[in-house]
Amino acid sequence: MTRHPWRSLVFGLVLALACAAPVLAKNEPVTLMMATTTSTDDTGLLPVLAEAFKKDTGIELKWVAVGTGKALEHGKNCDVDVLLVHAPGAEKKFVEEGSGLNRTEVMYNDFVLVGPAADPAKVKGKTVAEGLAAIAAAKASFVSRGDDSGTHKMEQSLWKGANLPLPDKEAWYASAGQGMLQTMTMAGERGAYTLADRGTYIAYEDQAKGKPALVVLIEGDKPLLNQYSVISVNPEKCKTVKFEAAETFRKWLASDKGQKVVGDFTLKGKKLFTPNAAQK
Repeated sequence: MTRHPWRSLVFGLVLALACAAPVLAKNEPVTLMMATTTSTDDTGLLPVLAEAFKKDTGIELKWVAVGTGKALEHGKNCDVDVLLVHAPGAEKKFVEEGSGLNRTEVMYNDFVLVGPAADPAKVKGKTVAEGLAAIAAAKASFVSRGDDSGTHKMEQSLWKGANLPLPDKEAWYASAGQGMLQTMTMAGERGAYTLADRGTYIAYEDQAKGKPALVVLIEGDKPLLNQYSVISVNPEKCKTVKFEAAETFRKWLASDKGQKVVGDFTLKGKKLFTPNAAQK
């Protein structure tokens, strides 16, 4: 039987390519898709996290910034690999239902009640429960996020915690259905009160060049704690999820390196988030 040299050459090339294919695939850059909140995006934290994470791991982080309710829906629908959100009750339910794994608390800031400096309902210095009661009694304008975000969920729980009905049918209460910056802009235009996370308020204040239409009136009350957590989407529910990359991000953000990035992040010299993974 005559052997043809070209056949041996072709066979050798095919074999070499077959062996190389897994290596090439393995070395392809990994892109991790995250659903997160408008507060982490509006503050400018995410690009800083993404740059540091890629430098340490080679994984590119991309994200969609929505309210926490919508972020959790993205997780349930297998649209993303990992979540960075701030509504503990909804997050725990998401995990209990089997949609997420390994919820890890990583940082916090706080919510603040903001409003016009004239403070028509006289809420300054009160507890948040007293302040909401004063707003309701005065029928002072209040703008809600109204978008099922973590901030919206917190606002609803604060009305409940103040033993007040949610005033969603009242003429003085409006739902923006928008992100935090847009909601504050709307509240500022109306001379209204609203609930905001401190990080986004600092960004809002910076955009206003130190002359914001809204000022912080209630802060530091214990119910205003704003905890953020990372959750990996469950690969048993979502077969295409990049679970290994999601876990890499979760562990990195909870590590000394990730926590330092969070702790060092400031805007105009003001710290926006406090890392607290090490406290767990």
